[in-house]
Amino acid sequence: MLGFKKKRKKNELEMTFLQHLEELRWHLIRSLIYVVGFAVVAFVFHGFIFDIVLLAPKAPEFITNRLMCDFGKFIGIDTLCINTKQFDVININMAGQFSMHIMVSLTVGFIVAFPFVFREFWGFVLPAFHKKERRFARGAIFSSSFLFLLGVLFGYYLLTPLSVHFLGSYSVSDFVTNKINLSSYISTITSVVIASGVIFELPILIYFLSKANLVSPSFLKKYRKHSLIVILTLSAIITPPDVFSQVLVALPLLLLYELGISISKRVQKKDASLLV
Repeated sequence: MLGFKKKRKKNELEMTFLQHLEELRWHLIRSLIYVVGFAVVAFVFHGFIFDIVLLAPKAPEFITNRLMCDFGKFIGIDTLCINTKQFDVININMAGQFSMHIMVSLTVGFIVAFPFVFREFWGFVLPAFHKKERRFARGAIFSSSFLFLLGVLFGYYLLTPLSVHFLGSYSVSDFVTNKINLSSYISTITSVVIASGVIFELPILIYFLSKANLVSPSFLKKYRKHSLIVILTLSAIITPPDVFSQVLVALPLLLLYELGISISKRVQKKDASLLV
């Protein structure tokens, strides 16, 4: 009789585990539907995506290029005039343009669908939180979506023109002409934009790590100087050789790190009050 009860309890646990897998499967399916749905829309409007969005940062008329050049002329720094000479983007593969069309559509679909995908992820992990913490679900979805889209805009309007200028105009010899392949150009832009969006999720990551007691305010303060060196080094690599551009890139990242410290403090303080 006792063995039957243990076997029944084990089967119930297995059913619970299978139910969790089934729930996860449907969250993943819905997330995929969102991404594919927006990707189809992006596929249809490929002219706008490629001509107006992706190929624009390499042109002198792009808003970031114009503003930086105007400001550089105002303060007497000619190096702020970036992407003044356009380079050719070519395709050397038979199916290159078609494969890029699909890849870009999926990337755009993921970026636009990110709030919906994160909502599905949050809906799956939400039952693991306490009842008092579940009321922050909507705030977490909004905050993560806002930070991701803000990072995407930061990457597109600031990091992309600077990266295109640095990599597109870099030359090891006057006898070598830059003819940029379409796949290389698109991959560079999408990598910069998505990476920027992910980096802007740093405060959200610090929040969860603080809740799990994996990081603390003292830990983040201890490695503040190390993060400063890394951020300044990266900004110096991708920007023109002037202080203004380096500060323009590094400042938002430093602010995100300081915001993470503040969030970690609040989490630690709140957890301490719950234990009292």
